[in-house]
Parts: sequence; C-alpha cells; structure tokens
Amino acid sequence: MAAAPCRFACAGHRIMVRAMLDLSLLGRLQFQHAAPTKPPLPPGRHDLGLFDERDYVLIVPEGIDPARPTPFMSLFHGGGGSAEKILPIMRHHAEARGFLLLVPQSLFPTWDIVIAGNGPDRERLDIGFAEVASRFTLDPGHFAFAGHSDGGSYSLSTGLSNGHLVSHILAFSAGFMTVLAQEGEPKVFIAHGQNDTQTPIRTAGRSHAAKLRAAGYELTYVEHDGPHASQPPMVQLGVDYFLDAIERPA
Repeated sequence: MAAAPCRFACAGHRIMVRAMLDLSLLGRLQFQHAAPTKPPLPPGRHDLGLFDERDYVLIVPEGIDPARPTPFMSLFHGGGGSAEKILPIMRHHAEARGFLLLVPQSLFPTWDIVIAGNGPDRERLDIGFAEVASRFTLDPGHFAFAGHSDGGSYSLSTGLSNGHLVSHILAFSAGFMTVLAQEGEPKVFIAHGQNDTQTPIRTAGRSHAAKLRAAGYELTYVEHDGPHASQPPMVQLGVDYFLDAIERPA
C-alpha cells in the first residue's frame, strides 16, 4: 500500500515530538510479544485479578493451543460502560471463531484520552497485554483494537498510535479520532449509523473515513440506518474483516 508521505502530521513535526516528549504520553504502548512463561488459562471467562478497581476480563475459547499464534482482540467499552455491558456483543464471536478476547475497563467512567490525555488506561493496557501474552502466544498479524462509541474512539486513536503492534482496528459509532503519535499501517474497519444523533455521521464516521483514505490507510467503511447502538450485523462484518479468511483449526 502506498501511503501518503505526510499523514496526520508532517514527518518533521513527528521527529520533533519524538525528541521532546515521552511517546507514552502520546499513547504509545510498551508491550512487546514474547513467549508464554505461565500456564495457560482454561476455556471460559476469567477475571484476571490485575487491578483492585475495574479489573480486566479475558474470554478463552475452546481448543486454544498456547504455543500456537492465536488471534487476539481487545474490546473497549463506551463512556459510562463496563466489561459487563460490552462483552455480550463479542463473546460468542470469540468462542465460535477461536480468538482470545480481552475486555479492559477504564479506570474512570470513560477512557483517559477522552478526559485529559493518555495516562492510567495506557499503563493498565500494557499490564493486561503482558498478562495475556504470558499465558498464550498471540498472533501479531491478527492483534485487534475494537470498541463502540468512546470505545470506538479509543480504538481509532490508540490503535493508529500503535500500528507497530495493532494490525486491525474495528470502530463502531466512534465519535472522534485523536492521533498524537502515528505508527505503522493497521487495517481499519468503521461502521456508523446514519441516524446516530449522539455522534452524527457527517462529523464522525464520514469525516474519519475521509481522513483515513487521504492518509493512505486500508479502510473498509460501512454505513447502516441504525442509531447510536451496537448493531449485530456490523459486529459480524467487523469480525470477518479482522479474521481475514482465517479458519479455526479442527
């Protein structure tokens, strides 16, 4: 894919930012893939016990070989949401299609980038990813950020800032896209409702799509006639896009 020479910021500005600031403040994650060092978790739902407040949840499907690279998705809830609220839209897909599903929870009512900038949620993500990778081998080619509403905005913003790590971004009804430290070329799927009154499609979905196309990203953009609510057919399309013809091993 031939990307535009300058995307959301010019190369000179990016170099200056790298020199002046800690990239973690701009949303850059520190996680790196490594071989598992702990026993795998059995199939089912697991509260990981990583945090005293708003812990992370992991869904492990049947038949996972911890030594074999497995597709992985991190699913981000909307503003005022929780793992319990967002989990039902994706859990059966993870279990049926054989991918690991991590459901983080923001420390505060919504994600730090929405409130005041990258901070505790970025730090907690590094811890969560390291814990999953300590038990399972994650597939770097199928490492997705997905989310709805504020979670979709977080997926776009943080995913594009971590394209060295994130291979796919699935953004449903995302309201904004704040990219402070662009990296890599993740594939992007956006679905937005034409009757969304909370994040109007003209200033959200269509605007995001236009910027991403101009920047040279691989993009699938889908409009539906729904409101600002999760749409199961759109989630199905996003999962298909993420797995990209991968078939679950027999």
